[in-house]
Amino acid sequence: MRNTSKLYYPFVESILSVLPLVDEFVVALAPGDPDDDTEDQLRSIRSEKLKIIHSVWDLQAYPKGTVYAQQTDLAKQACSGDWLLYLQSDELIHEKYLPVIHQACSEFVEDLKTEGFLFRYKHFWGDYDHYVQSHAWYPAEIRIIRNLSDIHSFGDAQSFLCIPGFQGRDYRDKTNSRKLRVRKLDAEVYHYGWVRPPAMMQQKTVVMDGAYHDAEAVRRRHENRPADFDYGNMNDYKIFQDKHPAVLKAFKAKFHWKEQLHFEAQYNPSRPQLKHEKFKYRFLSAVEQKLLGGRQLFGYRNWEIVG
Repeated sequence: MRNTSKLYYPFVESILSVLPLVDEFVVALAPGDPDDDTEDQLRSIRSEKLKIIHSVWDLQAYPKGTVYAQQTDLAKQACSGDWLLYLQSDELIHEKYLPVIHQACSEFVEDLKTEGFLFRYKHFWGDYDHYVQSHAWYPAEIRIIRNLSDIHSFGDAQSFLCIPGFQGRDYRDKTNSRKLRVRKLDAEVYHYGWVRPPAMMQQKTVVMDGAYHDAEAVRRRHENRPADFDYGNMNDYKIFQDKHPAVLKAFKAKFHWKEQLHFEAQYNPSRPQLKHEKFKYRFLSAVEQKLLGGRQLFGYRNWEIVG
């Protein structure tokens, strides 16, 4: 975490969503701006399970987003126990899934060929009533791993690989790596990274770009962009008909930007198309959802399924 509070992450709610399940919750926290109160909000949780690891982001040593993986590994090294549950600051797990997770971890703790568990994903978009279902977005990801020293966060911390002898330098180097052997879990991660006030969503994209590109490249990419992010035509997204995690209630109640969202039938944003808005991905998504029952064609799979 860094500047997590000022960038509108539901990070307290993320922790609270799984706190009843875990024995400890480790956070890697780097110093933020003077107007950020992330650490104060963390300490407001007042749980003996919470363990804060103070760290520093070195974007020179870990460029192109790999600082996120390096920080994830830093937190991982401070963890104990047989299984590690990993959440990013915009990810929550509904309380209905906690018994499912507990049962799976208990059942397979002695089954050493099981190195982790795969969660389905629901990517919310624009508000709390719509979500993306697209070939351009990952439908699942590893979020529980066995606590082994050879398992490392990878790339920009989206997933994990087994990398024996890894020296912790290049988090995009797949040399001598292999995919983890995982089991599918009947549980979802609710991802709220694209549910922010439009101005804060635009600010967050600039901050994220800063972890992947140098300052001049970021300046050029964003110098002519409007102050508010345009979520596009909200009619293009699936409607969420279930309930959100109970711990999100107060954070969700802060929603105030409905008037800035576009529900006009023929609305087309003036900005460049996002990946999932392009014809290629719309076509693939339609085939997958209407003809293949949701199964992805040529999809991202950073794992091997066992069992």
